[in-house]
Amino acid sequence: MGELWQGLEEKARLVGFDMVGVVTAVPSPNLHAYQRWIDAEMHGQMGYLARPDRLARRQDLNHILPGVQTIICVGLMYSTLPVPPTIASDPSRGRISNYAWGVDYHEVMTPRLEELAAWLKAQQPASDIATKVYVDTGAILERDHAAAAGLGFTGKNTMLIAPRRGSFFFLGEILTTLAIDNWPLAVDSVPSCGTCRRCLDACPTNAFPAPYVLDARRCISYLTIELKGWIPRELRPFMHNWVYGCDLCQVVCPFNRFSQPTQEIAFYPQQEWDSVAPPLLDLLTLDNAGFAERFANSPIQRIKRTRLVRNACVAAGNWGSETAVPALRHLLTDPEPILRGHAVWALQQIGGTAAQSALADLRGREEATAVLAELNDQ
Repeated sequence: MGELWQGLEEKARLVGFDMVGVVTAVPSPNLHAYQRWIDAEMHGQMGYLARPDRLARRQDLNHILPGVQTIICVGLMYSTLPVPPTIASDPSRGRISNYAWGVDYHEVMTPRLEELAAWLKAQQPASDIATKVYVDTGAILERDHAAAAGLGFTGKNTMLIAPRRGSFFFLGEILTTLAIDNWPLAVDSVPSCGTCRRCLDACPTNAFPAPYVLDARRCISYLTIELKGWIPRELRPFMHNWVYGCDLCQVVCPFNRFSQPTQEIAFYPQQEWDSVAPPLLDLLTLDNAGFAERFANSPIQRIKRTRLVRNACVAAGNWGSETAVPALRHLLTDPEPILRGHAVWALQQIGGTAAQSALADLRGREEATAVLAELNDQ
């Protein structure tokens, strides 16, 4: 069995993973904390996290793969280039979380996990080994399992932190019915956050009610990606120019000073700095065809055009420049009420004669209750 795990570690690195660990397939010891989080409704509109069948899988992994014995956890670094201050601080651009600058990580990691699973089966040809591959898709608490496998520790921002690598890495798992014993943990003991609270203090929306607890309903990543409806008005000014995700609580983490650029070229920006922070005017004028073409291979494609343009409206309002008024005025004729409503908010923040004229024109023809509420709530 020692030869097996040594071969597994070597194969994992050959197929392109940076970290690998193994843990017995038992429920996470933090499952009770997860249930308290659900009971507090901090998962927001992510109803799939609270479904009884998903909870049952987390309580007993045999619901996912009957006879499961082992979870193989892998990590793949995705940090690429530091963002120049002139780009990061430019309010006319919409910031994108660095994990989404390149190709969709699911498309990169899933084939590699399947290759690793096939290799594992080939090592025991006389055995009927079953496997199940996940990349951020299964009803398991993957960060907890990865921590138990020695890949890192949980930080106060709820991210998994590798002491010598930081937190900019993706996780993937192979659940298997093969028992792998005597796997050595990556480290005998791991550090902790100690008294540091930089991540908690850096969050502009106060999404951390306590260390190690994230209220997703206030998280910029949730607001720009998972939330399908209207972004709460009181949170919009604190979102600054983020239009897809947010990196703030990771950027300030001291452990990320050890982060090294990934060797995976697929994660590097595809359109130079426009993949990192595209001009807001480009995003505001996207139609469905333009969105599909621009983000065809990106994780951003999953939120579709409406949510991305909604986010760009909020960023444009925070920018406050009259340069955005023509694009926002055009959005007042969009068939999607949510875009008309968020464009209203942006125009209200910008102010000026042109913006007020556009809002007055809309007031005479708008019928959607939610949009009218935006018009009347200044």
